[in-house]
Amino acid sequence: MPHQPRKRFGQHFLRDDFVIQQIVQSIGPAQSDVIVEIGPGEGVLTAPLAMRAGHLHAVELDRDLVATLQRRFADRDNVTIHAADALRFDFAMLGKNLRLVGNLPYNISTPLLFHLVEQRHVIRDMHFMLQKEVVERMAAQPGSKTYGRLTIMLGCYMDVEHLFDVPADAFDPPPKVTSAVVRLLPRANGDIGIDDPGLLGSIVNTAFSQRRKTLRNALRNVVTAEAFAAVGINPGDRPEQIAVSDWVALANFIAGNPH
Repeated sequence: MPHQPRKRFGQHFLRDDFVIQQIVQSIGPAQSDVIVEIGPGEGVLTAPLAMRAGHLHAVELDRDLVATLQRRFADRDNVTIHAADALRFDFAMLGKNLRLVGNLPYNISTPLLFHLVEQRHVIRDMHFMLQKEVVERMAAQPGSKTYGRLTIMLGCYMDVEHLFDVPADAFDPPPKVTSAVVRLLPRANGDIGIDDPGLLGSIVNTAFSQRRKTLRNALRNVVTAEAFAAVGINPGDRPEQIAVSDWVALANFIAGNPH
C-alpha cells in the first residue's frame, strides 16, 4: 500500500518525473559528494541522488516512512537513513562540505532555514523545494514588496538563487500554492561582519513590523539620527529600501556606540 500523506507533517509527495530530473540536474551530484536529504518522503529524489553521490544521508521524521526507506535502500551501502527531526538535527556530525537537498515541509521551512544557517560552516550548498512565495522573499532585491526580514537575515550569510517554479499538480496531494526550487550558497568571502546578531535581528524585526512607515518613525525608539547619519542611511526611506550590508552597518554602529 502506498504511504498516505499526513497533514501534521506537511507531506506533499513529488510525483513529476520531469521535475525530479530538473532538481537532480540542478544539484549535479558527483561521486565525491556527501548529500544530506531532508524529508526524503518516499525516496523519489533519494534514489537518483544515491546513484550518483558518494554517500547519501536521509533525515526523516515520519517513522513509517523511515521503515519503508530502510527496506528500499537496505542493499545500498552508501545510503544512511536517520529517524530524526531536522529542526533538532546536528548536521555537523555527518562531516564537512555537505550538500543539502529536500522538498521541505512548508510549515517549518523558515525555522529550518535559520537552523541550517547556524550550521553553515559544514555546508557547501543547499537546494530546496519551498513555497514560491517564500523563495521570492528569500531572493528579493531591495525596493521590492517581497524584500523583508527573511531576505536580510539569510542574505547576511547566504547567496540565494531562485532556480525554477514547480506547479501544484506535480505533487500528491497537490498543495494550494505554487512551489519553487532555490539554491543557497554560503558566502564565499565569509559572513558579512555582524557584531551582534541578536541586535541586528531585533532592529530588522522592529522595522519590518511597521514596514509602511519611514525608518525614522518605525525605529524612533531604537535608532538615533546620529546612527543613521554615521552609516549613510536616509531615515526618510522605508525598511525595504535598505540593502543588507547597510542594515548590518547600522546594527554594528549601535552595538559599538551604546547610549
